[in-house]
Amino acid sequence: MSASRLYDKRMAQTKAYEDEQHRFLNAHQETLPGQGMSDDQQRQRLEEEQARVDAELQQRWQRVWRTEDKRNKEREKYQRYAQQQCDLLRALEDLATTERTMYELDNRKDHIMTVFKIFLTNLALWTRDHYFPQTYAHATWGRLLPFFQLSGRVAVDEKAVSVTFRPFNDKQLNQDLTLLCERVKMAAPHLPDGRLLLFMVGEKSRPILDQHKQRVA
Repeated sequence: MSASRLYDKRMAQTKAYEDEQHRFLNAHQETLPGQGMSDDQQRQRLEEEQARVDAELQQRWQRVWRTEDKRNKEREKYQRYAQQQCDLLRALEDLATTERTMYELDNRKDHIMTVFKIFLTNLALWTRDHYFPQTYAHATWGRLLPFFQLSGRVAVDEKAVSVTFRPFNDKQLNQDLTLLCERVKMAAPHLPDGRLLLFMVGEKSRPILDQHKQRVA
């Protein structure tokens, strides 16, 4: 039962009870003189009955007022919900009015680039696991990147493809690069056409010393 219907029911019951008790008190007051009671006794009896009725009515009216308070809160809640629904419908109407045409994006190129990135990453990790020194066993792409960015020369003949890397300016990286080339040489990998793949570290460029040697010669 909703608070509104419960309020109406309790209101009607309390009013009916109040009218009934008033009729009872009036009737009782008329019967007291015939009971051989003095005026003070009659007045005291009526005051006691009135106090009993007032106490009972007070409890009943308090229940009615609590129900009325609950009914008002329910009405406020329903009004808020109704207002929210009106706001939502208005927002949907505004959205439908201002709705723009959506176009499907052609992201096939992005998919192709993603495939290439995954392929290159897997190739780098495969190379790390097979040819890099053991200290690079858990190296990330950022640590491997300098090796893949090295410039150099490629020499091709009928039997082999030789790659000569330009050395680093860092001594430790050059040592790692030298060890990498040695591991590739020991593994002796072949290209799909059957030619041998060779890695080598070139000599550092020393322009000043080279010019000095030329003048001495």
